[in-house]
Amino acid sequence: MQQRVSFITLAVADVARTRAFYVDGLGWRPIFEADEVIMLPVADRLILSLWSVAGFTAEIGAAPASGIAPLTLAHNLATEAEVDAVLAEAAALGATVTPATHREWGGYSGYFADPDGFRWEIAVNPGETGTFVLPPTR
Repeated sequence: MQQRVSFITLAVADVARTRAFYVDGLGWRPIFEADEVIMLPVADRLILSLWSVAGFTAEIGAAPASGIAPLTLAHNLATEAEVDAVLAEAAALGATVTPATHREWGGYSGYFADPDGFRWEIAVNPGETGTFVLPPTR
């Protein structure tokens, strides 16, 4: 098996509410939409698939756990000002935001929760790892 991820699939309570946050609010463009799912390209060959709980359960054969998911999604940026701007944008959309702070590991990051409580880390990650995850400059 190749070392790569093609889809990240999350179960959401209300696809329309999720669409309002990501598409109407953040301005992301779906590659596919249906009543049960919205698929958002988030990187080269990577799609964030947001399924209704019913669709998710039917697809995998088990209901998702409730509560705070034990994972974060991360969006890395080049500057602290960009981190603060994205967190402000999320806050303006009604997201719960934890302000960014300088971290022990040398980075700068904060968090917001989407309408279903999935946590997004918005960060500047120093060094080789941070450079690896940023898109090429134009």
